[in-house]
Amino acid sequence: MKFIIATHNKKKLAEMERILNPLGIEVSTAQLQEVDETGTTFAENAYLKANAACKETGLPAIADDSGLAVDALNGAPGVYSARYAGEYATDIQKMEKLLHELKNVPKEQRTARFVCSICCVFPNGDCITAEANCEGTIAFELTGDGGFGYDPIFLVGEQSFGQLSDEEKDRISHRGKALMLFSQKLQEYLNN
Repeated sequence: MKFIIATHNKKKLAEMERILNPLGIEVSTAQLQEVDETGTTFAENAYLKANAACKETGLPAIADDSGLAVDALNGAPGVYSARYAGEYATDIQKMEKLLHELKNVPKEQRTARFVCSICCVFPNGDCITAEANCEGTIAFELTGDGGFGYDPIFLVGEQSFGQLSDEEKDRISHRGKALMLFSQKLQEYLNN
């Protein structure tokens, strides 16, 4: 079965393909209309994107919405992670803004989590969802040049996501966990 991945983020697409393809899930992309992410939760935004892509292409569509929730900032940037430092800010600008806001926050209070919500909408209206977190802390500076988004400042143990190989990150990340859970639910759905 062929699925459309509803994202314009090439690095996110590569990560999703890397995790889903070995599970026998064939994914492709299409030039899709931008969707206003008006939801107040990751799950709502994932649904908005998947539903719009399904309607536009007539194919089952998978979308994710993910972001970083920092406890010392009352869960910010949260669903606004991609636009945290402005609509066209670079990853570096977003991380710099976050680090500036946490400059006086001690190590033990820099707890955070990445959250990923996956949604798949089928042409018949059926919907499969999965959500997972990865707990960590925010570093005091950028470490590593791998990954994307906030990866170089998100620490799991003593290493940032930016220091991990793709395989290491996929095993422990919010998106890796959510996609594994999603794939189990999808297999159950397809078997029924």
